[in-house]
Amino acid sequence: MSTEGLTIADAEFWRRPLQDRMDDFAALRAQGPFTRSEIPNLLTDEVDEFFAVTAYAELVEISRHPLDYCSGKGSTNISDMPPEALEFFGSFIAMDDPRHARQRGIVARSFTPRKLQGVLDSVETICTEVIDDMCEQGEVDLVQALSQPFPLLVICDMMGIPRSEFDTVLRATNVILGGGDAEMMGLPGETVDPNELIGAFFGAGMELIGLMNELAEFRRKNPTDDLTSALVHNDLGEDMLTPEEIGPFFILLAVAGNDTTRTALSHGMHLLSQNPDQRAIWQGDLDGVTATAVDEIVRVASPVTFMRRTVTRDLTLSGHDFKEDDKLILFYGAANRDPLVFDDPDRFDVRRDPNPHVGFGGPGPHFCLGAHLARRELSVAFRQLLTRLPDIELTGEPVLLDALGVPLVGGIKHLPVRFTPTARVGVS
Repeated sequence: MSTEGLTIADAEFWRRPLQDRMDDFAALRAQGPFTRSEIPNLLTDEVDEFFAVTAYAELVEISRHPLDYCSGKGSTNISDMPPEALEFFGSFIAMDDPRHARQRGIVARSFTPRKLQGVLDSVETICTEVIDDMCEQGEVDLVQALSQPFPLLVICDMMGIPRSEFDTVLRATNVILGGGDAEMMGLPGETVDPNELIGAFFGAGMELIGLMNELAEFRRKNPTDDLTSALVHNDLGEDMLTPEEIGPFFILLAVAGNDTTRTALSHGMHLLSQNPDQRAIWQGDLDGVTATAVDEIVRVASPVTFMRRTVTRDLTLSGHDFKEDDKLILFYGAANRDPLVFDDPDRFDVRRDPNPHVGFGGPGPHFCLGAHLARRELSVAFRQLLTRLPDIELTGEPVLLDALGVPLVGGIKHLPVRFTPTARVGVS
């Protein structure tokens, strides 16, 4: 299907407003759960075929059966990439069992609510610190002032990355998350050469791996109570991440671990601007509404645009015959607007319940490990925004990422807001 001459594989398709894209996905879904499409392969100059999965039931079914639909041939990429590149940027989300189960299991030991309690407690302090830095100004770019630094500071503090390295991590993650946006890559001009993009991706990844490897080596000899120490040092004889695994994991955490919160914060503020009645409901009952409002933001915004699965054998799903190695692209935003699952799916409803969205991934072994932390971050951030800056409002439209193709994250890079300046709270 094409809209105004565009297909879902075109970069211009993704530069349009969120609702316009969701309207087109609705039209695709009405034709069937799978849509065949093609996309240029930047590495080979060839064209790759894929099937867009836009219906909720089929996306969930695929997610639940990793033996039939694997991740080891690519998860965050539509076109095939060399195996070393998959692990470099994907860590265990680009693996299948038993390797996936081993690495995820090691990390999962440190991502239980009990183990994360110290991090969850620090979220409030970090959010207060970040809002303190903007509250006296009266007018800011919310992405630059809050959405961007807040979740990344949480991750850096959690890993034990010193604040002096924050700008390094921010710059590198912007390159990886930017999808070829020249501004996010810190490059002059409006367009980026694909070869330049590939080099920049790997350069940013190497910078993060170098930083993490240095910290991990120090923590092996000098453990503390941070996550890095927990992953590389223990007294119980449990399996640990190897020196070769810790760097790619940090890339995964620094990128995937902050993009949901970062993108949902910006989209959430835009959604509240578009739906003042829902904002009034939320501000009028913060305790009663915050939990459902946060999940509704994640459903409607669906920050992670897609994940890929690859068919491992000839099979049939919902009447469609697939061949081994067919690429299936799970479009979470489309599934989260499926009218067979969500009543009035295009309506933003902060009290929506139940809300079985797949904004943190579908059920199965690759469901987001950090969903609990992301919900906590979003809850804290919106509570503080709606109480400390109660009249905050947009002064312009969001500026979307200018990605070269289908973006992994449907990010907003600028969101101008204004509010009545208020005093700093200060934290000790």
